[in-house]
Amino acid sequence: MSALFACEDPAAWRSAFATYWDAVEAKSKSEKPGKLLPLDKWYQEELPKLVSGRPDKHVTQSELVKLMEWKLTRGKFRPRLQLLVASNSESTVEKCSRKAFGLLPDVPAAVAELCCLKGVGPATASAILATGAPEQAAFMSDEAMESVPGLKPVQYTAKHYALYLGKMVERTEELNKVDPQQDWTPHRLELCLWASTTAKQHQPPTPEEVDVKASSVKKTKAQAKTCPDDDQRPKKRLKTR
Repeated sequence: MSALFACEDPAAWRSAFATYWDAVEAKSKSEKPGKLLPLDKWYQEELPKLVSGRPDKHVTQSELVKLMEWKLTRGKFRPRLQLLVASNSESTVEKCSRKAFGLLPDVPAAVAELCCLKGVGPATASAILATGAPEQAAFMSDEAMESVPGLKPVQYTAKHYALYLGKMVERTEELNKVDPQQDWTPHRLELCLWASTTAKQHQPPTPEEVDVKASSVKKTKAQAKTCPDDDQRPKKRLKTR
């Protein structure tokens, strides 16, 4: 569990939220050069407007394919999922996602409906729902899941997502009770937890950590000098007949 999730101070959460784009940029530079940042901008800013702007909320087939690209770039890359998602027809994607949004606020039912699509599991379904209903759903990211108590080991199942979302909703409600702005949503909490975890992974080492690493390297070299490899040790002289 992360210290942030246990925190009840909205200021701490806002501080983490303020670092979100810095964390995205750091990850984009170190792991996915030039790819993650524009995809994340699209998912966080453009796609929600497109989905919510439709009389009946839904995603198109091309949007689902791009959403999967975003998901795999932001998290673990699984190329087979991209191919499976792309094999869904336009009409099937629109019909299924339209029905899923219509099932809200019954999130488990909406997730189950979206999982009828090829290549879509609870995690991808949660990403779809978060675009049109951020106040009801949160993306099932590894970073956020691992930050919530009682969810390890992470499992990509509907049951596990229900546990995760329940805790996210509970924390959202608690923050809104003490924060005058009352603008917290499960989706925003996921952004905070992801940013907090990602920032720690990509922050430069402290001087103390550098000293410890250097000391460890010196110690290893010293041991290597005093303990030569087997092939460097003098061999016994063979007896001649």
